[in-house]
Amino acid sequence: MAAALGKHRCVCLLLWLFIPLSRTKNPRASMDDDLLLPYDHGHGPSHSHRYVRSCQSVLHGNTTYESWPASNHSVQPPSESSVFVTETTGSSRWVYGHMTVVHDPLSTLSVLEPGGPGGCGMNHRATVEETAAAAGCLVAQNAGFFNTNHNWCLGNVVSDGRMVQDSGGIQNAQFGIRRDGTLVFGYLSQEEVLDQSNPFVQLVSGVVWLLRNGEVYINQSLTAECDKTQETGVFRTFVDVSSARTAVGHDEQGRLILFHIDGKTNERGMNLWEVADFLKKNGVINAINLDGGGSSTFVVGGSLSSYPSDQCKPDGRWRCARRVSTILCVHPRRCQPENCSGHGDCVDGLCRCHQGWQGAACASLRCQPPHCGPHGVCSASGCVCDAGWRGDNCSQECLVGFYGDGCSQSCVCVNGGSCDAVHGRCDCPPGFYGDACEQVCPLGFFGPSCAQECHCDDLCPCDPQTGSCNVTLQEDTNVTLHRAGHCLAKQMFRSWQEADGGHPKQPHLSEQTWAVIVFTLASLLCLSLLLHSLRAHHTSLPTPFPQRQDYSYVPLNNISGTGPPAAGDGIKWGTRRFRLDDSDSQD
Repeated sequence: MAAALGKHRCVCLLLWLFIPLSRTKNPRASMDDDLLLPYDHGHGPSHSHRYVRSCQSVLHGNTTYESWPASNHSVQPPSESSVFVTETTGSSRWVYGHMTVVHDPLSTLSVLEPGGPGGCGMNHRATVEETAAAAGCLVAQNAGFFNTNHNWCLGNVVSDGRMVQDSGGIQNAQFGIRRDGTLVFGYLSQEEVLDQSNPFVQLVSGVVWLLRNGEVYINQSLTAECDKTQETGVFRTFVDVSSARTAVGHDEQGRLILFHIDGKTNERGMNLWEVADFLKKNGVINAINLDGGGSSTFVVGGSLSSYPSDQCKPDGRWRCARRVSTILCVHPRRCQPENCSGHGDCVDGLCRCHQGWQGAACASLRCQPPHCGPHGVCSASGCVCDAGWRGDNCSQECLVGFYGDGCSQSCVCVNGGSCDAVHGRCDCPPGFYGDACEQVCPLGFFGPSCAQECHCDDLCPCDPQTGSCNVTLQEDTNVTLHRAGHCLAKQMFRSWQEADGGHPKQPHLSEQTWAVIVFTLASLLCLSLLLHSLRAHHTSLPTPFPQRQDYSYVPLNNISGTGPPAAGDGIKWGTRRFRLDDSDSQD
């Protein structure tokens, strides 16, 4: 850079005249009189990308573009602009221009449509000042070509990750920034433009690849970009003529270089050979040429900082900035994407990711699928485990007594039953069954699920867990058996009665008959007692031998069987007759 040339008085006078005029906002419109067109009709060559690839040197193989990792230094301010004045090679022409170094292209540079989003779709044109002011650009310069009759944006345009238009594979020099920050310069096929594996977040088309890997590449560009249907003189003139120029490139550190010089076609400025040589001397590695002539404009802080070459209308004494299409805008650091993929907050151009997200764009989960193993899936909050699993990486089963999602539900199994960790179903130990293992096996069954039958003598019950016949039953079981036996006995007795005659036996005598019998027997008993009492009374009367009351007197002759004495014997007999039962004798 020829900084020492600033000592010349003419340069000082030039700066004194140009800068105040360029910073004065002028409501007048440009006449678009200083046109610098690479093609006399249409835009771009008609041949394919294959043709470009075939024509290039074997040194480059099949690759028709160059990639370079962009610098990402987060310094403030994001760019540094310098004003330079230099003498063109082999002449006494002095050139005034600007060079801007962008330290973090991915975060601080954007390709903008004229007037803002949608400008190309509406065939709109706007001055660099207007577009830059609306977007808050710190530094801005014009970029892509446009159709001066219909105001169409020409070439490929990608603005802040949004595909504005696709050129359909037209082979002009391209500048782009991919999502990972890679800078791209050169010729691209339509497939490469539309590739989504590492898509472009910024892309704009120029004309002529100035430098490739630090070497001037204009001759190769003449072959690649010149249309066969037109005279090569038009395109060659575009390359060789002195005019105001705009270019973009990068240095070895990956910093983006914006280049602008003032001029007027055929009067002052630089041709593309001089531009390429100047950029090479200043450490630029790859660079392409952008729209120039009256379109060449440089804006700092929203104000025009260059000297336009277009005359104003209606008064041609003044110079006015041209309404152009796309621009390159250097802005305060922005997050890419600006909303941090919806998973973070943009602070000073850096995404502060929400919990569970990571990366410069907060686009990837901290938890990656292999981390959660076969029993979980990744989410913003970490691993979400399947039902029955827990832990940071879902590698641990639920603790005993818990189940379900997050192992948050408690098991209800009793009697030593274990709980299924997924659904909570109880797995009962031998001897128990039921939803919660709350029931003992029915009598006569034992084992897991009470599926085995006891084989004890006399059909006696067995141990519900082991099936052992030598078992002491629990108290409640004994009570149950007692009740069951009592019930069974009564049922059996009733069934026997019903089987004997088909109905219960009825008594032989009725209750009335029994009452008569009882009454009769009672009467006889009373009569017997009465007679016995009378007999006892009669025995108690006086006898002929009062001194002997303990025996009866019976005459001996009467015992011998002789008849009674004669009446004249003078002996009187009692009226009682002797009976065997009246004697006291035992012989």
